[in-house]
Amino acid sequence: MSGSFTMYSTPWCGYCHRLKGQLDREGITFEIVDIEQDPAAAQIVESANNGNQTVPTLVYADGSAQTNPSLIQVKEKLASLAT
Repeated sequence: MSGSFTMYSTPWCGYCHRLKGQLDREGITFEIVDIEQDPAAAQIVESANNGNQTVPTLVYADGSAQTNPSLIQVKEKLASLAT
């Protein structure tokens, strides 16, 4: 399954590592951005999370975002984008 989203993350985020592993096992491709290295990315995460730097935050091609989604939620969102 091809992905069209960016995962905003930090190196120390356990939830990020878990979701990344699940997505990798499913063959879902995505871009990953470390918000600690990219101030503009941190602002994107804050705007999606009421001013909080909550990760993982996924931003999809349609501009929508999910915060700490389950693998099922990601797959459902990708399926809805594909239609």
